[in-house]
Amino acid sequence: MPPRRPLGTDMFERERRRQLQQEAPLAARMRPRSFEEFVGQEHLVGHDRVLRRAIEADQVPSMILWGPPGSGKTTLADVVARMTKSHFEPISAVASGVAELRRIVEEAKERRGMRGQRTILFIDEIHRFNKAQQDVVLPYVEDGTITLIGATTENPAFEVIAPLLSRCRVYTLHQLTDEQVKLLVDRALKDEERGLGKLRLRLEQEAEEGLIRLSNGDARIALTALEIAALATPPSADGSRTVALPTVEDAMQHRALLYDKAGEEHYNIISAFIKSMRASDPDAALYWMARMIESGEDPLFLVRRMVIFAAEDVGLADPQALVVATACQQAVHFVGMPEGFLPMAEACVYLASAPKSNSAYKAYNRAREDVLTTRNEPVPLNLRNAPHPLMARLGYGEGYKYPHDYPGHFVEQRSRPEAVEGHRYYFPGEIGFEAAIKERLGKLFGEKWRRLGAPERPTDEEPGKGMEERER
Repeated sequence: MPPRRPLGTDMFERERRRQLQQEAPLAARMRPRSFEEFVGQEHLVGHDRVLRRAIEADQVPSMILWGPPGSGKTTLADVVARMTKSHFEPISAVASGVAELRRIVEEAKERRGMRGQRTILFIDEIHRFNKAQQDVVLPYVEDGTITLIGATTENPAFEVIAPLLSRCRVYTLHQLTDEQVKLLVDRALKDEERGLGKLRLRLEQEAEEGLIRLSNGDARIALTALEIAALATPPSADGSRTVALPTVEDAMQHRALLYDKAGEEHYNIISAFIKSMRASDPDAALYWMARMIESGEDPLFLVRRMVIFAAEDVGLADPQALVVATACQQAVHFVGMPEGFLPMAEACVYLASAPKSNSAYKAYNRAREDVLTTRNEPVPLNLRNAPHPLMARLGYGEGYKYPHDYPGHFVEQRSRPEAVEGHRYYFPGEIGFEAAIKERLGKLFGEKWRRLGAPERPTDEEPGKGMEERER
């Protein structure tokens, strides 16, 4: 049993928290304390929403709050802490370990047994907990000893273990709109108790628009930059302060780009990049590529995706695309960044604008299916070399026809095992260079080749599957 706290400790603790609140950054001071102050996420906490009614009734379910930075995950947990009669235990996955989790669980058991009070455990950045740490809380979430609220910017399907995820509701928070960020900024400018109202602060219109635009839907970044800009602006003769756009830009330093090289946005944006090239939209492809480059993505990662795209999606409709993509790889490796964006932009536009064909990709899938599902028979004798007299006596190379000895450098002969003889894998398209390939193969093999079909079994991947889905 933990030692009993001395009398007056709670009063001291409240005073300490009040002082810390006054010294906290503006974003923390302005954190909403009720649903009336909460901005955004109406799909979760609107007046008629189930989650809001559950919180107001003190029937909080175990949940994972998933959303981008500054969208209100911690704020929603803080509202729960203020409204619920349960004991609220907040921790950060960055600073906490198994020992602290076990302590919280033991105290929760005691609290439940002696007072009948439930414990809500809030784990900020739960995606940083490893499997062993998540396993510690799993049985106690299941038996109701604790109610879990986890907050994460990462896709919980990848970062939270399946048994724990199945015992929680996942609620997705959306990025705040510019109008919602403006509402929070205006509130901070007027609030004299928790905000900047006592500074008599005024934002020039361009400064306000720049602040909201550069914050990129992140309320925390907007309020932090606002506070820095306000304190960096000297008061005028009448004590008021007017913040101009250059001060806001200086306080912001750089735009808050929504991108995580190891997380969900990495996969979302690379998928958008590839699908924009596949849709022959060079402008969209350039936009997504710039998003990744400016967010610090490894340029060679993008180039590798373009090399694969050149072979998979442009393919034989324009064989030069693979040459351009591999040349881009060499150029970026040789030149480096920041100038490396130049060959990358050129390759991106070329690939997006090129005619498209995935016939080689589909042909390989068909051939692979035959390899995996039919008997792997020996190589026909006519296709084997005979470097030794014994091999020649066994018939190696017998009957082989050397194409260059025939008109047009072509002659029909057996080239496959009997099990797959007559199976067709490659079906050339009608676009670009591939149309010439189709015409040539038709002339060489005639109507017989045109009538040959693919194996009966379905061999292609699901429609829409491509490298961006496979790499997950």
